[in-house]
Amino acid sequence: MATKSMKTLKNLSAAELVVKNRELEKTIFDTKMKKVTGQLADNAMIWRVRKDLARVKTLQTQAKGKK
Repeated sequence: MATKSMKTLKNLSAAELVVKNRELEKTIFDTKMKKVTGQLADNAMIWRVRKDLARVKTLQTQAKGKK
């Protein structure tokens, strides 16, 4: 998954953010498993996915604060 900009993520609803959160956590797990088994060619992918996950969690926290 490519790095998502905040503008793209801000357009998602709360339910979509929850789905995206779970998807990114699964991607991180899968990527770490590939790294351990030596199948991962792009080690920076873990870093990029973690940053995307942080963006999603930030938006979720901001949405909770507005309610």
